[in-house]
Amino acid sequence: MTDTVVAPAAAPTGTGPSATAFERHQLPNGLTVLTREMHTAPVVSFWIWYRVGARNERLGITGVSHWVEHMLFKGTPTFPAGSIHSVVAENGGTLNGFTSDDFTTYFETLPSDRWELSLRIEADRIVNASFKPEEVASERTVIISEREGHENDPDFKLNEEVQSAAFKLHPYGVDTIGWKCDLLSMTRDDLYNHYRTYYAPNNAIIVAVGDFETPYLLQRVTEMFGGLQPSADIPAVTAVEPPQEGERRVVVRRPGPTASLQIAYHAPAANDADVYPMMIADALLSGAKAMGMGGGAALGRSARLYRALVQTDLAAGVGSYFRLTRDPHLFQIAGTAKPGKPWEDSLRAMEDAIYRELDKLAAEPPSAQELEKAIRQSRAQFVYSGESVTGLGFIFGYLEVVASADFYTRFLDGLAAVKPEDVQRVVRTYLNANNRTVGWFVPQEDEAATTVEAPAEAAPAV
Repeated sequence: MTDTVVAPAAAPTGTGPSATAFERHQLPNGLTVLTREMHTAPVVSFWIWYRVGARNERLGITGVSHWVEHMLFKGTPTFPAGSIHSVVAENGGTLNGFTSDDFTTYFETLPSDRWELSLRIEADRIVNASFKPEEVASERTVIISEREGHENDPDFKLNEEVQSAAFKLHPYGVDTIGWKCDLLSMTRDDLYNHYRTYYAPNNAIIVAVGDFETPYLLQRVTEMFGGLQPSADIPAVTAVEPPQEGERRVVVRRPGPTASLQIAYHAPAANDADVYPMMIADALLSGAKAMGMGGGAALGRSARLYRALVQTDLAAGVGSYFRLTRDPHLFQIAGTAKPGKPWEDSLRAMEDAIYRELDKLAAEPPSAQELEKAIRQSRAQFVYSGESVTGLGFIFGYLEVVASADFYTRFLDGLAAVKPEDVQRVVRTYLNANNRTVGWFVPQEDEAATTVEAPAEAAPAV
């Protein structure tokens, strides 16, 4: 049996798929099930989310959640290695899995007469993943190669240094892929223990969207997942990042095509009311962004940063980024220098121009017309992100992990309620000098590139 709560209808200001309700169900073993019937096409997207990601790791096993995700594609006694991809493809479906700071998730999108294949796959690998030593060894090579591939990207290296400097205590300071030394030293037992700790029904969320009948789906979910035992030993994340009390700076010097910078500000968590004006500030600065797997490109050519830096030839590109996370994370601004100018001059000019735009927004709130445009763009991106059953499945699960799927039904009203003075307030509160970490990427010919920390009160030397 399940306990069922039908979520309230979404904000009356919404239209299309984003204005519809979902249902929440709870199994006695703690498994949460979110369902949304959509009979417009004979397709079902079935997701399972686990509340485990980089946020749940410690030094010594950084990257373990991502590695475990890889191992769940390496087979069980029922589905040997490689067979999941084959059987889903043979049944006309697609699948994937990915790991982030707050979650690990897997999905299959299948024709509606084949969706029970998802149940068989996920009910099996939640408990029966093999973690064969030879597969662990093989995947170690794959993941280290993935890590080394990222290291060739200057943006990855700069972001890694900025992130680790911005967070002194919270696990968000380490990228999802983990540190290379941990990837080299982790054991099969480290991976398997992580799997057995966090892959439990009371730490999981099933999301189903598409062409199914809810009573029958719940019956089958209960039959296949209801007998799983909950875990009493899921560790709580108790780390709280202390307030930053002054600007921090890092410089990365290594080979690369051009100079770039990143500026990161500590920002509120998803369950904070300030996320709505923060999203609008992001849209004002560089255009509204998609939420999840769907949506359009960021509509940023008329936004403030593009006009101030790209149209004036100070930068080749610039953008801002803010996303919803379970704990307070970062609001980030990144810019790429144009070639042909001294790197130091370009980086200083870009940085100064970004601060001028933030100072303007802090000193004078946006006009009603500019605010309405940002809200309209943000609403459009939200609706587009949920146009497909797969996109909507992502949004429901993602929001349930970082806050609550009920956030979905409140989102459009939350955006509509943002006032110009709200945007001004959050810019003053969060996007200020004492709360920022600045990183410069400086291209060098020398292959022996190094990373150094610059003095907090001075611009980094080139």
